[in-house]
Formats: sequence, structure tokens, C-alpha cells
Amino acid sequence: MTTPQSVAIVLGTRPEIIKFAPIIDACERRGVRCLIVHTGQHYSPDLDSVFFEELELPEPEYNLGVGSGSHGIQTGTMLASIESVFLDEEPDVVLVQGDTNSTLAGALAAVKLGIPVGHVEAGLRSYDREMPEEINRVVVDHVADFCFPPTPDAADILESEHVPGSIHVTGNTIVDAIHSYRDVAARKSDVLDRLDLEPGDFYLLTAHRAENVDDAERFASMLDGVARVVESTGREAIYPIHPRSKARLVEFDIDVPEGIRVVEPLPFLDFLRLESTTALAFTDSGGVQEETCILGVPCVTMRYSTERPETVHVGANCVAGTDAADIVDAAEIMLGKDGSWPVPFGDGDAAERIMDALAVPDAKSEVAQ
Repeated sequence: MTTPQSVAIVLGTRPEIIKFAPIIDACERRGVRCLIVHTGQHYSPDLDSVFFEELELPEPEYNLGVGSGSHGIQTGTMLASIESVFLDEEPDVVLVQGDTNSTLAGALAAVKLGIPVGHVEAGLRSYDREMPEEINRVVVDHVADFCFPPTPDAADILESEHVPGSIHVTGNTIVDAIHSYRDVAARKSDVLDRLDLEPGDFYLLTAHRAENVDDAERFASMLDGVARVVESTGREAIYPIHPRSKARLVEFDIDVPEGIRVVEPLPFLDFLRLESTTALAFTDSGGVQEETCILGVPCVTMRYSTERPETVHVGANCVAGTDAADIVDAAEIMLGKDGSWPVPFGDGDAAERIMDALAVPDAKSEVAQ
């Protein structure tokens, strides 16, 4: 295969938009047609189109508008719709990122049509098969023609599983994105003023994973743990709430504890500004674990496993679980860390390495250091 003339990118969620932004820019610089297929997995404008505007990305040529539904319905609907797009457009290669249902559907649609598939952020494992995302990422790694692990450890996992595709360690494109947009956020975002916050004097909270917020007891315990830290330290926690989480608060009749301020979902630059200036992040998001590590901000992960162990190894992250007392203990460990750990996700050139690798598929393993 020669250098592709057309690359189809399948995405559907906020993290995918952000992590694909550097690759979309790299395609433009190289004169490669970039066909953006948006599944509509995130169907709120606050979690969707605003990110294209802020990152100055072209509008998707296709927006499938799939929206919510069970895993089977959502993935099946995406698969049929994406296949139709690929039959019409005939891209040279398809790129998917991460572990969402959009990722799985895009990869399966392509491989069934004989179109080469590249998996950005390959090789991540939580080893928790109760997480739907774990199933997605494993399946995609094993059908992909190109696997792009962000770290050597992730590449080792792929090698141990004997994936059939070529393996290229590229770093993570989130480093590219943060390098590009952190200073822009500092200049353009007024979120600190709007929320009346001082840098370093608040906490950032995100909680949205189905296994957490769909369990009333677990969700309440997470909020209780953060609230205890708030009470003991006198700092407020800001919670930009995901629509799923907001619905579960109402359904389960959970009262958000005092000291946790719920706000609407934030545009990327505003959220990046909060991440950059918070004293500590509490999260169940894999992306936030990466982003805070890159930004030098300590993180407490409210899950029992992580597919980003590198963040723990360098001291940027503590995996606490969802028990309130354990969350407090983890916060005590992480508070006050100075952010001097090394960044394990590369140097900000991941997108260029990915584009370079698409032109050299013949080697079984091409490791870019």
C-alpha cells in the first residue's frame, strides 16, 4: 500500500474529537483527503459540535445521528450506516480511536469490506471484562491492520496477544492536542471568572461511566467521598455533569452533597482550563487520567482498574475505587504533589508518526521511539 489519498475517520464522542484533531490537521498538511464520519454517539450539542468549532476542525461530511440505545442497538445501527458510507466513498484506510461503540462499529464495517483499519490508542487494557470498553478495545486491536499503541508497555501487550496487524509506538495524540491548545485555553477561556474560581483553590470532578453512575449506591458513595475531601479541606468541587449522570441523579433521587457544584457540560477550552488549574481531579474517565498527567495535575481515579497504568507508575494518579473512605485516603496521598513526574505518552508528534506509519505497512513491527 502506498501513502493513502483518502483517510476516513470514524468518531462519535468528545475524547475522540479531541484526540483526532491533530490527525485531521496532519492530513490537511499532507494534502490527504480526510473524510470525517460522526456517528452521533454523543448527541448533545454541548458534547459535540462545539468541539469542532473550538478546535477549528472541518464539519463532518457525515453525521449519522445514532444517539443513545443499548450496546447492541447502538453498535448495530452504526455498523449498517458506516458500511453504507464506506461503500459510497471507498476510502483508502479507516482510522478509529480508543474503545467506544463508534470505534468498534467503524473497525468492523471497514474490515468486512476489506478496507485497512488503523487503531489509534491501541494496546490499552484494564483487564476488567465487565467494562464494555474493554471488549471493544480488544476486538478492535485484533482486527486492525495498523495498531498505534501510545507507549512501549501497550505495544508489549499487543505483542503478547499476537495481534495480526503491524505495531507502531507513536505516543498519544492527546499530548499533541494539549500542546496545541493549553495556551489557547489560558488566553481565551473565561471559565474561572464565570465560576468565580481561583487557580489551585478548587477540585474538578467527572463521573459518567455506566458501571458507576448506573449503580445508585456506587454513585452516591463516589459523591460522598469527594464531599468529605471538600469538607476537610475547605475547597469546592466543580462537577461538569454528563447528561447520563444528570438523568441518574434524578432517577435515583440522589442529593448532591454540599460543596459539590454541578455545572452544565463545558466546551473543550473551558474544561482544559479547569483541568490545568485545579488542585486535584476526581474522575472515572480514562481521558482525564491522561490529560491531568500531561498537565502536571494530580488525579484520583474512582474505579477499581485503569487501562492507563503509566499514570500510576509515574505518580500522577491513584486508583481508589468507589468507596468513600478510600477516595478520601487517595486524595490525601495525591494532594500537594507538584506535578514534576515525567509524561509517559510521548512528545507531541503522535499524529505525524501515525501518518508516516500508514505508508509503511509491510513490516510486522515498526516502533517509532
